[in-house]
Amino acid sequence: MRFCVLLLAGCVAALGAEERNDIEYARPGGVALTLDASIPAGAGPFAAVIVVHGGGWQKGTKRSYDKPLLPVLTEAGFAWFTINYRLAPQHRFPAAVEDVQAAVKWVKAHAKEYKVDVKRMALMGESAGGHLVAMAAVRETKETQVAAVVDFYGPHDLYKREMERGKVTENLNALLGIEKLDEAGQAKLKEASPINFVRKGLPPFLFIHGTKDASVPFEQSPMMCAKLKAAGDRCEVFPVEGAPHGIGGWEGHPEWTAYKTKMVEWLRATLR
Repeated sequence: MRFCVLLLAGCVAALGAEERNDIEYARPGGVALTLDASIPAGAGPFAAVIVVHGGGWQKGTKRSYDKPLLPVLTEAGFAWFTINYRLAPQHRFPAAVEDVQAAVKWVKAHAKEYKVDVKRMALMGESAGGHLVAMAAVRETKETQVAAVVDFYGPHDLYKREMERGKVTENLNALLGIEKLDEAGQAKLKEASPINFVRKGLPPFLFIHGTKDASVPFEQSPMMCAKLKAAGDRCEVFPVEGAPHGIGGWEGHPEWTAYKTKMVEWLRATLR
């Protein structure tokens, strides 16, 4: 209800929002990939957000870890799409990145039906999903371009993270098929790190990251933002002071859930 006070116009639009579930958007290699959609009331077209869940690239669904984000987007009057993607180790990198890009293409192809303004589309992901949306953005094509990226505590320099730990973590073993930090393993870590593909002309990024994140060090977000700025791109880091990894654990803490207001204000300003 707090956001209905802050975002009255968005809440009016949200009253009649229509949800559609389990829509197939791609079938790579015979694997059916589905999404859920929320369409605001009114004529549109509306700014839209494609949401990508976390789960260490190995688990999670379109309605798992990113659940706190969806009602905020609905109340703010955005169209949104939350997607399933292929999981590791059955499907290794870059399968999931390709799925995110396939979802962008699908939403653009169905923009009229879902009242989407294709010039005002954003990607949003948390944890592994943050990595995937960043990777999809830095490797974008003309068909997969978006206007903004909201990245919650995504790992952007996998090489740095694993080298500092001195070992390959289980989830990156699953994602990349590496067990050792040898020359071949290091090369794969660099290949899967968004920070290594930053260039001028990328969409604006908002990084939201808890400062007490024990899974993805907070420094990963400022490092990525610094690289973007050095290339001439726009970005901003919103630190959530004292917060651990995972927005689910932020619920019930007003000082940690202030990110919701920031996220909506930034999206509205960036996708105007």
